[in-house]
Amino acid sequence: MTIKKNFPNSFPENINDMENIFIDTDVIIDFLADRKPFSKESAAIFSLIDQKKIRGYVSSLSFNNLYYILKKAGSHKKIMKSLQDLSEMVGILKVDSEIIKSAILSGFKDFEDAVQYFTALEHKRINCILTRNVNDFKNVLLPVMTPKSFLAALTNIQDGQLSK
Repeated sequence: MTIKKNFPNSFPENINDMENIFIDTDVIIDFLADRKPFSKESAAIFSLIDQKKIRGYVSSLSFNNLYYILKKAGSHKKIMKSLQDLSEMVGILKVDSEIIKSAILSGFKDFEDAVQYFTALEHKRINCILTRNVNDFKNVLLPVMTPKSFLAALTNIQDGQLSK
């Protein structure tokens, strides 16, 4: 499993401790653009959200980034429909001036990842961040996982709870 070494706690043993996940833009792009080979895991994450087994959250910044990236390969109408569907499926967390200032001063090498991280951190309900860029999240206070490692960990937690 891919959890940053600096995260102070062990991985949650209870599935209820994994119910609020923050989804980085790259994972959403994998899902919406069916970007192989990553789309399988991202689709599984969104399926869990759709089934109400976990709650997904994204930053408001993600919508602008998604539109910009997806517009290169799709029509405005189709992209807007995808963004509308996404907005109904996930919670949208505000990015404010304090988050931007924290991101600027953070030392993250990728500014967009810094904004994502501080957005997730600001909203206390987030249990972990899902991204394919786990190495961009150093010295953070939340677990950071790939969709693949998250799904494996979730399966292990569920299996452990069923055997108790």
